[in-house]
Order: sequence, then C-alpha cells, then structure tokens
Amino acid sequence: MENPRQKPAKIDATADNGPDGDLPDILDLVMEMGSSPPAPPPARLKTLVETATAYAKAASSENTQDAYAKDWRHFTSWCRREGFDPLPPSSQVIGLYIGACASGSVIDTAVGDPKRSAPALSVATIERRLSGLAWNFTQRGVPMDRADRHISTVLAGIRRKHAKPPRQKEAVLGEDLLAMLETVGHDLRGLRDRAILLLGFAGGLRRSEIVGLDVVRDDHSDGAGWIEIFPDQGVLVTLRGKTGWREVEVGLGASDQTCPLVALETWIRFGRIARGPLFRRIFKDNKTVDVERLSDKHVARLVKRTALAAGVRSDLPEGERELLFAGHSLRAGLASSAEIEERYVQKQLGHASAEMTRKYQRRRDRFRTNLTKASGL
Repeated sequence: MENPRQKPAKIDATADNGPDGDLPDILDLVMEMGSSPPAPPPARLKTLVETATAYAKAASSENTQDAYAKDWRHFTSWCRREGFDPLPPSSQVIGLYIGACASGSVIDTAVGDPKRSAPALSVATIERRLSGLAWNFTQRGVPMDRADRHISTVLAGIRRKHAKPPRQKEAVLGEDLLAMLETVGHDLRGLRDRAILLLGFAGGLRRSEIVGLDVVRDDHSDGAGWIEIFPDQGVLVTLRGKTGWREVEVGLGASDQTCPLVALETWIRFGRIARGPLFRRIFKDNKTVDVERLSDKHVARLVKRTALAAGVRSDLPEGERELLFAGHSLRAGLASSAEIEERYVQKQLGHASAEMTRKYQRRRDRFRTNLTKASGL
C-alpha cells in the first residue's frame, strides 16, 4: 500500500486558485483549451465570463453551494494539520479523513483549543461531506473516485459500526395545527405566521419552498415559485424542484379560521404586498414589512415554538419535545393526517415513489394488507 504522505504530483494552486480558495477562474480554463479561436476583446470576454459564472452558480441552490464550500474548507484544514496535499485527490487520504471524522479525532478549530477534538460525525453527515468533496474535486478538473477501495471499504465499515435508524421529526397532525394556530397573535406578524403554517401544512411544502414563493410570477426572481389565487376555489402553488416545475393545488378550508386562502389574502392585504417575496421580515415596530425574503429558519423556529406552546406531545419531557419539531413536521403532518388515497398525497408532496411518501406517514394502517392470512395461516 502506498504511503499517503508521499507528495503527489503538484498542480497549479495559486493564492486565487488554490485548494483552499475559490474555484478555478473560468478565464484560466478557457485559456487552457489549447488551440482555439482568437479571444474576444477584454470587455466582451468579461461579460461572457460573468454570464457563464451566473449560470454555473444557478446549477445548484445557495444552501447546497454553502454546504459544499464548508465541506471543502473542513477537508483542506484537516489536510494542512496532518501534512497532506488536498490536490490532486488521493483515495487513501480521503479514506483516512472520513475515518477521522467518524472516530471524532478531528481537531475542533472552532473552540481555539489545538488539543480538543470535534464530536464524531454521523454517517449521514460523512456521506454528505463525501458528496461535497466529489463536487469540489470535479469543479477543479480532478474527479474523485468514490468507488476506490480506500474510500468505499472505510465507508462500509463506518456504516456497519455507526449507522443508526433515521430519526424522523414529529408530524404535526390536523388537530395539532388547530391548537398551534390558537397560539399565534392577531397582529401583522401573527397574520404572516398563520398564513405560513396553513399554506405549509395544506401544501405539504418544504420550508425552503414556503419562503421561496413570490406573490406573483416573476421570471427574473431568485425565488422558488409563486402563487395564484382562485377566489372561492383555492391557491395554485407553482414550484421549481430538483427535476423541474410542479404545481400544488391547495383547496379551501372548512372555515375562515383554518382556510389557507383566507389566511394568504389577509396577509397580502395587510402586508401590502403587490409583488416580490410572499413572506418577508417584519420590523420591530410590527407595522413595517421589509422587502427582503424571510429565512427558511424562521419556518423551523415557528413550528417548534407554536408546537411547544400548544402542548403538542406534552406526554414527553420538555427536553425531548424541543427536538421533535421542525419545518418538516408540517410536510409529514399532511401525509399523516389526510384521509385520502395515497397516490394523491404522493402527488401533493411531489414524490417519485409511493415508498418515499410512506416514510412521511407517521400514522397509517400498516397492517391493512395481511399477507399472513392471505397465505392461508
């Protein structure tokens, strides 16, 4: 087995284009293409570079880009401390890295103690981090071979030793949501939060989808979709997903107090929102609505706060309850509460398979199909 500390062949890694810096400049890549047509004038080339860069950034969400950048910084910092070169990718070095992450032997630089190790990472975090490294290596023109035995074997051992069953967020059921709405005020902030809870639940939306909505269609928006109100019928939500655009139909509620359409119309009217982001920050005076889009973290905090205030799962200790609820609780709540054929729930959530939808259904008749009796026993 080769010595992983043996320095691999060097690649050009300057201060602006190094293993710890930004991605390679697209201008450098263009110049490396070999024999090519004469370069356009500098001003025109700058415009082309800016356009291509904007499209490249749009290939993945901002959250994904931030996560991949964090993965790269963590890996390169570890390489510096251990004396390895991060580039080009070495399967042996990466195997050592994920082993250190799983065992909790990576130094925690955040606390400023050179001897203190960070907590061991979960299997899901390590797998996500590998995906981030693979993306970063590919962008730098040196793909990582994740199937190499130095990586795959170590990862298999980590899964076998440390993998735990997935911990799902508690579903907010229909009756739970009604109690949560009672804890929301009737001021401007309360009107907004009521609309968020009702639309997020009835639409089975992710928290990023909720805050990514615009009040009307805008082809130049950075949002994730928009709403269209059909009076006396419901709300049509158009979303941009990973595989394309999809539509979500949100019908009327049984009363004005529980109707997503009424809640949305009320918030839009009193928030004086004509275009742009649907859900926005509100200043401390609770009268002025900002132009900036609300953070998706607000949805998670809102669900947690109102669920605790409403006494949802009050049978559990307070410490456990605080860990149960998040933005995903709304999505799981619709899947668990809707007394309707599973295929309709699957369509509303935008799942490609019924199996994925069932993972969201915390309350369902699991033994409706009895293969024991069907086999004659």
